[in-house]
Amino acid sequence: MLLQRVSIPHLSPLVRSLPRLLPRANLPVASLSLSRNMATNQGFKQDAHKLLVIPGPIEVADDVLFANAHPSMSHVSPDFIPVFGDCIRMTREILFSKDAQPFLISGSGTLGWDQVAANLVEPGEKALVLHTGYFGDSFEECLTTYGAEVRQLKADVGGVVPLAELEKALQADKYKVVTFTHVDTSTAVLSDAKSIAETVKRVSPDTLVVLDGVCSVASEEIRMDDWGLDIVLTATQKGLGVPPGLSVLVASQKAVKTFQSRKTRVTSYYASWKKWLPIMNAYEAGKPGYFATPPVNLIYAYHASLTRITKAQPSLEERFALHRAASKRIKDAVTELGLKQVPTDPKYAANGMTAVYYPDGVGAADVVPRFGKRDVVIAGGLHAAIKDKYFRIGHMGITAVDSERGDIDRLIAALKESILEATGKQ
Repeated sequence: MLLQRVSIPHLSPLVRSLPRLLPRANLPVASLSLSRNMATNQGFKQDAHKLLVIPGPIEVADDVLFANAHPSMSHVSPDFIPVFGDCIRMTREILFSKDAQPFLISGSGTLGWDQVAANLVEPGEKALVLHTGYFGDSFEECLTTYGAEVRQLKADVGGVVPLAELEKALQADKYKVVTFTHVDTSTAVLSDAKSIAETVKRVSPDTLVVLDGVCSVASEEIRMDDWGLDIVLTATQKGLGVPPGLSVLVASQKAVKTFQSRKTRVTSYYASWKKWLPIMNAYEAGKPGYFATPPVNLIYAYHASLTRITKAQPSLEERFALHRAASKRIKDAVTELGLKQVPTDPKYAANGMTAVYYPDGVGAADVVPRFGKRDVVIAGGLHAAIKDKYFRIGHMGITAVDSERGDIDRLIAALKESILEATGKQ
């Protein structure tokens, strides 16, 4: 029997699975005739897998993964140019900005630090880093690498830097940038972005406010224009719900003008806005541009996810509410088990992830594998001071937003069963 002719727009993972499926059906692979005339992803489902609930990468929706399997295409193709342009425009929408400049560059979230350090801070200029965990140290190291003089204001583990301390530091010295990690992935601490920006603008209005939103964009509310943020940097593999590989940075017009008026050469080649700004402007204007090859397939996936977030239901505002609701359910379950969270106050606790101390006498080897046996993948500790004392759970994107998946129910069940079993109470 011959397999009926099928029309598939591109070689998706579904098609790649046919060689292993056809022998069971006793159908010859040679009888397949693939066409790209009908573009549809109906029926595509990614392979069964363990539930990924680390603080990034996160679970990816089927249509986003399908878009990532687009046929290989030129980065200056007439078909690709408007897709890239739409991504630039929709990236602004995520952050409630009208005129900020997005930079979509192949790389990880770390590349955002390099862009800030190389383009906005000239050697010898001062930077103030608000430290709420591991990634404050990393941002400091990056800034120092590019020649900045860096001071840190360090919060206690699980806490935030008091605004009064920030104000005092700004009154005592002049800083080119103030940086903070909106959600530090090592502690699940959520900083008050609006209040930090208000304080900086009031005390030192020329200072640029830089928000590291790698673990917060699309899961926490960020209003770039209204709050006076100058930089928001992130990556695709967390709240944006796309596979890793794309660095996303959005710069206010004030930040762009600061870059354009610098007195010294940009201290990076690949991260230089002198190279990338014309490229972003060209694609948004519907024209091709080239400096370095963009990750074309990943841009298609990013486009699919941004379309979900900005053009479909639930709305962006509703997504934030759903993240808060999912977070509350998980944190309530943690409390019911008698466990403590790393954030020292609930108002400092992120909505896209939860960091939990192990019960007394129990460690990572007792808990993490038990989640794994239930096909749920969580993360161990990261912060050096408490690395072996806690674990981390991510609940961003479709895991928090799509209740029909049942991810939160499954996660809570695995949490309760794993902890009770590890403590001998089950």
